[in-house]
Amino acid sequence: MLLPMSPTSSLFLLAETREHPMHVGSLQLFVPPDGADALDVRRMFDDAVAKDEVSPLFQKRPRRSITSLGQWGWESDRMFDLEHHVRRNALPQPGRILELLALCSRLHSTLLDRHRPLWEMHLIEGLDDGRYGIYFKVHHSLVDGVSALRLLGRMLSPDAAERDMPPPWAPRERAPKPGGTKGSSGPSPLQLLAETAGLVPALARTVNRALKDQSGAMSLSAPKSMLNVPITGARRFAAQSWPIDRIRVVGKARGATVNDVVLAMCSGALRNYLLSMDALPDAPLIAMVPVSLHGEDSSSTDGGGNAVGAVMCNLGTDHDDAGDRLTTVHASMEEGKEFLQSLSPTQIMAMSAIGISPLGLWPLLRLTGSVRPPFNLVISNVPGPRQPMYWNGARLDGLYPLSIPLDGQALNITCTSYSDEIAFGLTGCRRTVPHLQRLLGYLDDELGALEKAVGV
Repeated sequence: MLLPMSPTSSLFLLAETREHPMHVGSLQLFVPPDGADALDVRRMFDDAVAKDEVSPLFQKRPRRSITSLGQWGWESDRMFDLEHHVRRNALPQPGRILELLALCSRLHSTLLDRHRPLWEMHLIEGLDDGRYGIYFKVHHSLVDGVSALRLLGRMLSPDAAERDMPPPWAPRERAPKPGGTKGSSGPSPLQLLAETAGLVPALARTVNRALKDQSGAMSLSAPKSMLNVPITGARRFAAQSWPIDRIRVVGKARGATVNDVVLAMCSGALRNYLLSMDALPDAPLIAMVPVSLHGEDSSSTDGGGNAVGAVMCNLGTDHDDAGDRLTTVHASMEEGKEFLQSLSPTQIMAMSAIGISPLGLWPLLRLTGSVRPPFNLVISNVPGPRQPMYWNGARLDGLYPLSIPLDGQALNITCTSYSDEIAFGLTGCRRTVPHLQRLLGYLDDELGALEKAVGV
């Protein structure tokens, strides 16, 4: 039976080409339990593969049919092959992080097979420090970044002594809601009618804010830059973590959020990187910052799907001073979030879709790189586990996100918090964004500059 696919999810399939893979990913590093090594961790995964138990979400594949009028839908793969999706890799010597990131860059460059469920998990051994790596990728039509992180998080436990834990693809019993109540059945017909009627004034307000260079779901002021050109399918990935307490202290000193400081770090790093390439625009870069519309209940993502809005943030890259950049970012995000709060979730998604729609239109009209981009890059921040987590005694030691560069958007920065650190994952077009790893040094420099600017 073919199940309907949401329009948002369908767009990720329609937009995908060889040059523009539409999957997200993550890299996890595990420290083996006491008395064990990386081979023991691999054996645990081998045992899980041998059980051949897979949840329905990981068995569904996309398909079009005449009965669905050519629209994309989901069907269960009757010939599902778990060993096709769970693969083994070994790093070449000397097995440094450099070789690990190079492997992830290559794996993230290849398309997922649409004849099968749209996910892969690569088990990686050969790290010189004895850790064990897992690279996981899943198509954005199946889940968004928040959903993917929660799905992976369900395999983990805060208890280092827990054993016989299932892998992320295994079925799980859904925890009952408190009091046995049923989840929301969605808005009523009258609510839907009211929200639909409110789309036109919401669009008018969105456009008006964009014309006034005010933050919202749309921007008309993003400058042309070296990041906003056609891209190739090859990817380069770089990642690094920083203590979240350092970022939190900077934010507290200026009344800003952790996410504001993250954006300010990206602002300074991008400014220095573009200056080094003699390519810094006079006007400030504009970042599209995704805002999750998922509830706090992680079970809301069990069926996958996408629920994301957007705020267009002025990064203040035209300012020399790190403190001024943080002030600009904070004001822009406050303004944008205040506007989104005046809209319903349906209106947020509709206005956000309109704000990013040029990304789909410009390539079709062959305008990418010749007209103003709707924004210059995507910077997202996905919250992860707040305490150390384990899988069958193996401690999760690092969690690094990989995301999607788009045509006209050659660089994506995604951050994930885990325990007492926040990881920056930089995914760029290999040809368009040279020396991507330099941005990691610039991020570190900018955090130091922000600490100096706020006096901590």
